[in-house]
Amino acid sequence: MDTNKDLYHFFLDKTWQLTEEWYANLDKSDPAGVYASTDPEAIKAVKQQNYAFHVKFSEVFNKEKSTFLADFENWILMVAQDEEHAQTPLHFIIREFHRTQNQYLDLITEFIETHNEQYSLNEFNSMFRLVTDTMSYVIEWFTEEYNRHAVKRLAAQQELILELSTPVIALSKEVALLPLVGEIDTARAKILHERTLTECSRLGVNRLLLDLSGVVFVDTMVAQQIFQLIDALRLIGVSTSLSGIRPEVAQTAIQLGLSFDNICINSSLAKSIKLAKI
Repeated sequence: MDTNKDLYHFFLDKTWQLTEEWYANLDKSDPAGVYASTDPEAIKAVKQQNYAFHVKFSEVFNKEKSTFLADFENWILMVAQDEEHAQTPLHFIIREFHRTQNQYLDLITEFIETHNEQYSLNEFNSMFRLVTDTMSYVIEWFTEEYNRHAVKRLAAQQELILELSTPVIALSKEVALLPLVGEIDTARAKILHERTLTECSRLGVNRLLLDLSGVVFVDTMVAQQIFQLIDALRLIGVSTSLSGIRPEVAQTAIQLGLSFDNICINSSLAKSIKLAKI
């Protein structure tokens, strides 16, 4: 008797029933995430994902391990990168994996009971072990992919925030403004350098008003980056007017031996704009 084949067909026949039972007993009181949604389309989607999981997992009784995992990969990647699941705390998702595992273990017990004494204790234990070992592997795999996607998403969001924090604003055909606010760390300084050159070139301006009045602190590396930016702008034909330099920022620049020669410096942004004759 091919135990695994019988168990495979037994599981496969129960897949949609498993999904309905899972959703009926789902804790929907969690305030955030895919499980809390009352949107019919979202509910339909999460049920379909759960059903697809059962269909995929049933194949553990029907395929070699390498083939099973290769076929399972699409589901793992799809759900790990799903935006609805991305808004769901990871421990909620892992909880549902464990609930599903309990469904499977109950199903194996039901399978054994319906087949009376056809299976030995070793076979019974083997079925349980296959489910628990495979589920553990799937949970670890999913968690790894979920975290990898979360890191990529966070990096993209941080990059966007950095880009939005360095807005080059066209004031006229010849003049643009770059108001800097907040802390400038090394990462932001790098984005500042790249984006400012690109935007000034795109806008076709020949002067940039760089206002530092909103910058509280500039360390050695960042000060160097700002002066390197001014030099780079000069190479593409853009002159820079600095305004709002705080005493501590000026002191850092002097200590570094950075030269303010050939740089127009004004006490305020208003004065820079007035002198630009916009």
